[in-house]
Amino acid sequence: MDREQISRLAHADHPIAAPLDDASVRRLLEYGLPRGDECVLDLGCGGGEWLLRALDMRPGTRAVGVDLAESSLARARRTALQRGVGERLVLHHQDAARFAAPHTFDLVLCVGATHAFGGLLPALAAARTHLAPGGRVLVGDGFWEREPSPEAVELLGDLADLPTTVDRVVADGWTPVQGHVSTRRELDDYEWSWTGSLASWALDHPGDPDSPQALDTAAVHRDEWLRVYRDVMGFVCLVLRPTSG
Repeated sequence: MDREQISRLAHADHPIAAPLDDASVRRLLEYGLPRGDECVLDLGCGGGEWLLRALDMRPGTRAVGVDLAESSLARARRTALQRGVGERLVLHHQDAARFAAPHTFDLVLCVGATHAFGGLLPALAAARTHLAPGGRVLVGDGFWEREPSPEAVELLGDLADLPTTVDRVVADGWTPVQGHVSTRRELDDYEWSWTGSLASWALDHPGDPDSPQALDTAAVHRDEWLRVYRDVMGFVCLVLRPTSG
């Protein structure tokens, strides 16, 4: 079982692959799509849930998604057709860091996928190349709520606290115009759903050769969350506009 399949199973009951509830996702999209006729790009779109919700909310919106996970893109295409928004969605199977488009976008999304670019600031640099004049970026990334253990840093990378994270973004030439810090409930709901969905699949398919691996992966993830990073990691989404240019 590869990482793509594990992610698909783990997000079965939480299609937004980040610790946000439905109301938070909707508010952020409303901030990012003030007109309702925007063209949206998601760098690292996975199953395309952010784009699908944007298309549902804003009938005049068009969307483009980029991801390396072909099965996730296929699922996004099927869901778009079921929701009646397939004609307004274009998906590309390629590395988001290497994606080039013939036009720019009014909203560029990168939520929970900054690792694909090497971190938050490189992800914002990539987003800037796709951004139309007057456009916005919606980015989501982790931060340290309190001093992490060396094990947490090794597991999750070189994050900063929230004020430092925002300072770095501002110093990089961006102005936050809205944001959302995930609540404890959102964070916990996401982790319980991730581990629970994967474990439930394993228990429901005891004869599948991948079942033991899925159950073990869920257990390891749950232990890391509870023992290593639950009390130190937070998640923030920022709606950004370029400070100049």
